[in-house]
Amino acid sequence: MAKTTEMRLVDLMVLKQDISNVLLYLGKSGNFQFQSSLGEKADGAKSDSAESGMYKRLEQARSFLGIDDSEVSLKDAELPKEEDFAAAENLLQSLAELTKRDSDARDNCKRAEEAYAEAASFSNLKQSFSELDHLSFLNLRVGKINPDVLDELKFAVGARAIIVPLGDDKTRVLAASSKKGRFALDTELQRYGFVPMEIPKDFKGIPDDVLESLKAQKEEAQKLVADTARERVNFTESHKDKLLKHLASFCLASQLRETESLLESTQLVYRLTGWVPKKDCMEMMKELDAITEDRISIRQYKPEEVPGVLAGHEKVPVKLSHGKFVSAFQRMIFSYGSPLYGTIDPTPFVALFFTILFGIMFGDAGQGLVFLVLGILMAKKVIKFGGWNQFAPIFIGIGAASMVMGLLTGEFFANEKILEPFERFVTGLFGNPRNQILPMMPQSNPESIKRMFMFFGFSIAVGFVINSTGIIINVANNFLRRKWGKALFGKSGLAGAIFFWYVVILAIRIAALKQSPQIFDWLAIGASLFFCAFGEPFIRLADGERPVIENGIFAMVIEAVVELLETIITYLSNSISFLRVGAFALAHAVLGFIILTMSEMVGGAGGIAVTILGNAIVVVLEGMIVAIQAIRLQYYEFFSKFFNETGREFMPYKFEYKSIGGSL
Repeated sequence: MAKTTEMRLVDLMVLKQDISNVLLYLGKSGNFQFQSSLGEKADGAKSDSAESGMYKRLEQARSFLGIDDSEVSLKDAELPKEEDFAAAENLLQSLAELTKRDSDARDNCKRAEEAYAEAASFSNLKQSFSELDHLSFLNLRVGKINPDVLDELKFAVGARAIIVPLGDDKTRVLAASSKKGRFALDTELQRYGFVPMEIPKDFKGIPDDVLESLKAQKEEAQKLVADTARERVNFTESHKDKLLKHLASFCLASQLRETESLLESTQLVYRLTGWVPKKDCMEMMKELDAITEDRISIRQYKPEEVPGVLAGHEKVPVKLSHGKFVSAFQRMIFSYGSPLYGTIDPTPFVALFFTILFGIMFGDAGQGLVFLVLGILMAKKVIKFGGWNQFAPIFIGIGAASMVMGLLTGEFFANEKILEPFERFVTGLFGNPRNQILPMMPQSNPESIKRMFMFFGFSIAVGFVINSTGIIINVANNFLRRKWGKALFGKSGLAGAIFFWYVVILAIRIAALKQSPQIFDWLAIGASLFFCAFGEPFIRLADGERPVIENGIFAMVIEAVVELLETIITYLSNSISFLRVGAFALAHAVLGFIILTMSEMVGGAGGIAVTILGNAIVVVLEGMIVAIQAIRLQYYEFFSKFFNETGREFMPYKFEYKSIGGSL
């Protein structure tokens, strides 16, 4: 069985003149994890270097030009030189001039649009405002208001006043009331955010030639904004590569300088201590010797030589190493918890079990083909879903598993007739040809009912294998860690395994061979349950912990009774839980039957639409539900057997681009 990657603690003493190159190598290689948090060593100090300042300005330029941050890559970036500072400064100066023109154009356009809007609002007011305002029976108010509250204002004033919108956008209004009602009108206007406007006393409206002139100014301002927008697009196209190169370079330098400021150091020497995979140690030491021209001190330690690890204060980071398919399942492991260092790596088992469970519950050759093609397109980067592309192998795996199950059940996009020739050919090789190798749709005949119960039995058998694997991993892990007591006793130890396996074998003997339980059966079950129930004192005895009975005889007996009940209930529930695998497989067949029936009832183009829509719903919604159920079975039935204590995930020091946004 594969174990977690073997690690070494490396202690580096680096001269000040070499620290940048050393950090650059470590960050790019991505195989060095600092022993402790850098922030704690320097009280969270932050670097305010020239590189950091330039990086922020370049990042603002990227945001202003609308360049997507996914286009920034640090893979081939190098630390900036003096000439890079000058080149980046020239680029930013050119952009600053464009930015100013763009800002001025937008401000000018905004003023022109507002001037034209105000003028247009009063273009239909031909009577002198002073004449209207001096009427003895009329009180007038002109001003700005939010058009969204205009209807509320009209309702509030009711018959006490008249509200007349001015202009098409209704942002300006004329309010009229009797002199007697002016105080009530002013109160309502103030409540709804009315802003009074100063109107010349002899104002009679906007002359047509003035209005046309303002309109022309607005259009000219809008044209200028469009011109600067095109100029910005041209600038982006011609300077994009340079900007991305400088941005990556200064982003790299910014992170490096910040790391330097957090390191333990003297005036001349820096000290770096961190964990490295054993297989990378020799290569790393050779590279560091070459980079520093042998001006470096390197010492490495095994985990058992590190005082903090021996005392239990420090956990060795855990790295899992796999091929593309299995490594895609690592996040599923770490989302639950990291395995302990030096224990069995469960990722290959998770990859196998998840794929099989999904395929059984989602058996359809056509729908599985959708997942398979989607996974291939994601792997080839034809389709990009951000961080989801790393899970392309999972989509390929579950797609292939679903197709295999679909070939067995004879379903292709919920249709059981398309694959009939293949099904009859295969079944004909072993006897009488049938339309399906493994019919899943429940029927009222006895054979169908028997087949359904057999399939549920198969689901429990799959659960038995997964549960047993979890127990074996737990026993093996404890032996590897020299935890003899936990390996032998308790419900997840060898005693629990014997109880579980013996009960299953006994059930098979009773069901298949019609044998009745014998006295030795009860003795074997009773003995295994005894060591499960009283597992804690036996564990303490085997591991040399004293006292053996920690809290007294009475407490030990109570704990034993609880542990006994928990052992029986846990194994029973863990086994029955896998009935959901068969239930979801049957539910999938029923959904396919419903889609096929509805499409045949509608017929024609409508039937095709029903088939497409029904399959799309099944692929998306049921696919999500089945995936969740497969994960749940892994977490609660498989992981719970051996994930009694979690470790520390290997998080190497590496450079990552982080968008900070902002504006110029």
